[in-house]
Amino acid sequence: MQQGSELLFSDFENDGPMWAGDGPRETRHRIEFATPFLAPPAVMLSLSMWDMDKGTNSRVDISSDTVTGAGFWIVFRTWGDSRIARVRADWTAIGSLPDEETWDVP
Repeated sequence: MQQGSELLFSDFENDGPMWAGDGPRETRHRIEFATPFLAPPAVMLSLSMWDMDKGTNSRVDISSDTVTGAGFWIVFRTWGDSRIARVRADWTAIGSLPDEETWDVP
């Protein structure tokens, strides 16, 4: 098992697209595992901090994409008039890791 926490963006500081834009918007953040898994692990995501404008609807979609033994992408989407200042996501990956008992037979 491996886990982490990632600040995905802080767009209110510079009028970035999640804060100042409208319509469909997406951001991707690459996660590289400290130790590669033997096969693609199960990945769970959660929002651990979100800062949104109270004057608009809160529309959020967070998912993982292209999960491999080496890492994955966190994908955050919003749409419409939602204004999102910043977001942090926590992740947990569960799968088989190499150990001293693993043999690599060519």
